[in-house]
Amino acid sequence: MLEQRYRWKNKHLRMHVSVLEGKTSPTILLKNALYLNQTFRKWMRANIWIYDDRIVYVGENLPTYIEGCEIVDCTNEILVPGYIEPHAHPFQLYNPLTLAAYASQFGTTTLINDNMALILHLKKREAFSLLRDLRSIPSTMYWWCRFDSQTELMNEEEIFSHSNVKAWLEHDAVLQGGELTGWPKLLDGDDMMLHWIQEAKRMRKQIEGHFPGASEKTLAKMTLLGADCDHEAMTGEEVYNRLMQGYMVSLRYSSIRPDLPQILDDLKRLGIEAYDRFMFNTDGSSSTFYEQGMNDQMIRIAIEKGVPIVDAYNMATLNIARYYNMEHLHGSITTGRIANINFLSNIEDPTPVSVLAKGKWVKRNGMKVDDMYGSINWDAYGFKPMEINWSYSVDDLQFSMPFGIKMENSVIAKPYSISIDASDDQLPNELDECYFTLIDRQGKWRINTLLKGFATNLSALVSSYSNTGDIIIIGKNKHDMVNAFNRMKELGGGIVMMEDAQIVCEVPLDLNGIMSGLPIEKLIEQEKALLRELRERGYQFSDPIYSLAFFSATHLPYIRITQRGMYDVMNKTVLFPSIMR
Repeated sequence: MLEQRYRWKNKHLRMHVSVLEGKTSPTILLKNALYLNQTFRKWMRANIWIYDDRIVYVGENLPTYIEGCEIVDCTNEILVPGYIEPHAHPFQLYNPLTLAAYASQFGTTTLINDNMALILHLKKREAFSLLRDLRSIPSTMYWWCRFDSQTELMNEEEIFSHSNVKAWLEHDAVLQGGELTGWPKLLDGDDMMLHWIQEAKRMRKQIEGHFPGASEKTLAKMTLLGADCDHEAMTGEEVYNRLMQGYMVSLRYSSIRPDLPQILDDLKRLGIEAYDRFMFNTDGSSSTFYEQGMNDQMIRIAIEKGVPIVDAYNMATLNIARYYNMEHLHGSITTGRIANINFLSNIEDPTPVSVLAKGKWVKRNGMKVDDMYGSINWDAYGFKPMEINWSYSVDDLQFSMPFGIKMENSVIAKPYSISIDASDDQLPNELDECYFTLIDRQGKWRINTLLKGFATNLSALVSSYSNTGDIIIIGKNKHDMVNAFNRMKELGGGIVMMEDAQIVCEVPLDLNGIMSGLPIEKLIEQEKALLRELRERGYQFSDPIYSLAFFSATHLPYIRITQRGMYDVMNKTVLFPSIMR
């Protein structure tokens, strides 16, 4: 059995005990704190002793030796455990470091992260070095192990080889396998995926599902094959079906599925009053969605919807820690746990005024404590500006495919028959159709079609941000599309919008063309400008970042544009192959 890496060595454990013996001073003493005691489900007063990154005592006593100890009078504050985000996608233009730093200001001090961008873009040694170095930041970072790419890759067998997946599964920072976006392959007899699930189970790691719209029978089958949790319930009835089949249910509130308020109303209507099998997640929302908060916002919604206050906090703390078998480290303010503590001004206001993460102040009296997260030399891990040594021209913009892609919402797309002349250099603005290209980031292949419903008068948009890191080019004017590509090339990756050969807006993505190195607060402003300009040009959906990410995502219906070509998701076939350049 593979165990989670033990955080403290013998010498540290002896030091923790010596604090209780009065031989060593705590580093922080929280006096007379009103805190959430989840064992008794009560708000209780206690003195909390912290040594470095660990809570070493919670109770009535005060230390006898306090030389150099920071003493904080908590008489007028309310303490709850640091929040846990169990379903982070830390590559949605932001990066793992900037997401962790930003989340900490809203009390989320632990994140369990998707590894998709790491397994797709980095060598194993580089990825594991990054995981190791992220241990030094105040937030606690855990990871998933993906079993499939959720698209059709040219080299899927190489990236998701048995040895690669097994190495990720065995890593001590990995808590779960999944999410299982490729579950139809599992049901169709993919024994390698089933073997990986069995290996995760052997290591006592969880399996996260991805089962939108799944029937009761499908949910039962997936339970039998090893699924433990699912985050795709969109109604109370879907929550009920998952509970009946033994699932932990992760309730979602995200930029493309802000379902939580309605789900909580449905739970009340259905008479579901037990909350121990629930946890919250924000499912890797785009940065603008996080402007009003993260997991704290979900706690607030739950309290407003009448969920018992202790349960509302538990769904962002203790329930998650128990599910992931890390209750000895996270989820409560208890002796022995990591010192992740949120300080509130009001029990019903879960946004903290101060935050301790691993015993370090990252927020104090409403203000961010600067330089706690530092910086990362991303170049050392292989995340550097894109180097595009090939050219793109109007000659690449030849459109002869008989069908295109029609957007139904931010992420769902259907095929449609093309009936217009796509041979001109400009499409009329009265049509809601654009030229659409997916081109290999190395310039080796491309796919050209038309995209309906994305925008009406968009001259050109180029994005190196996509599900696979390949380049998306959308627009009505072929010359501006080439200009926008060339500007993106100059930036070393990013999202660029152009009109009449002029830059309208841009989001530089200096980390391999998929992530920004900027703090999320600055990224939010860039993302807002992009959305504003897109709306003025006819984009009518909620989240363009997810639109760009999911054009290639074959875990969603009905048609996708992938490295292998135009892909029919329902029939699992390539309708039109990609063309070599």
